[in-house]
Amino acid sequence: MKASVHSVLFDFAFEAGTSRGVLKQKTSWFICLEHEGLCGWGECSPIEGLSPEPIAVIEAKIYTVLEEWLKCPEAILDVNSAWVDELMLWPSLRFAMETAFLDLKNGGRKLIFDTDFYNGKRSIPINGLVWMNTVEHMQAQIEDKIKQGFQCIKLKIGQHDFEQEFLLLKQLRQRFSKEQLTIRVDANGAYSEEQVFVVLDALASLDVHSIEQPIKVGHFNFLAKLCKESPVAIALDEELITPLSNEEKVAFLKFIKPQYLVLKPSLHGGFMGCAEWINVANQQKIDWWMTSYLESSIGLNAIAQFVSQYPSLSYQG
Repeated sequence: MKASVHSVLFDFAFEAGTSRGVLKQKTSWFICLEHEGLCGWGECSPIEGLSPEPIAVIEAKIYTVLEEWLKCPEAILDVNSAWVDELMLWPSLRFAMETAFLDLKNGGRKLIFDTDFYNGKRSIPINGLVWMNTVEHMQAQIEDKIKQGFQCIKLKIGQHDFEQEFLLLKQLRQRFSKEQLTIRVDANGAYSEEQVFVVLDALASLDVHSIEQPIKVGHFNFLAKLCKESPVAIALDEELITPLSNEEKVAFLKFIKPQYLVLKPSLHGGFMGCAEWINVANQQKIDWWMTSYLESSIGLNAIAQFVSQYPSLSYQG
């Protein structure tokens, strides 16, 4: 058994804006596991300032983990192994190791989960994402998504004056009813407690499906109030980054009672962590969807196969 690491610096084709700032480049570390001529690949794709991993030392951590992994390869998939605690704060690395090992185990064919999706018998509905930019560029992105045939569009909001963003959304809704087009928005924690209900009332008037992370993380009492009283469904994303045990996940969702979870294996504990969130959410009748974390095709392939194990999928990201 052999293991190697390959880092790649990606340049964005355009400036990818969120309320937290603009992304122009990012690095992914690709892990290759080899055995008897077969190779399994996984992608470790953290984002500076959002991922819990300290980016400056992640490459060194990967080599340390690979050295330990070689002693007992199967343990990476064991929920009772020391790997659970070891990689609690390294979710993108956990996701990369899970993907690479399953790929290798299944013959190095990029087969991570043997589903109808992998075998070409099932598709996965997805949303079209509109990044923050100038209002004119956001409008151009919307037109592009419509031409591509997307029936669900998600817009990043919270950077511009809300009146400008509201007008953009209003013009879109005037063209397409909620039956024709699902509109989601992602605020990335942009709004204060004082302004958020004004924003939510305005979005509700446009039949917006949901808003991701309307306020900054950690304001649990207000967030619970928001999820109870908001006229627009609340989806939690960044709020789920902090590692929690299964019991803590149950208690958290019972207290906050969000309408949706937005899960990313690279951010929320790999396949193992996301499966745990899904199980807890299903028990409490909370819906969810999965999105990418700016992975390349290696990571996207793994996420799509993972999510395709579940029935009755809504629009994924």
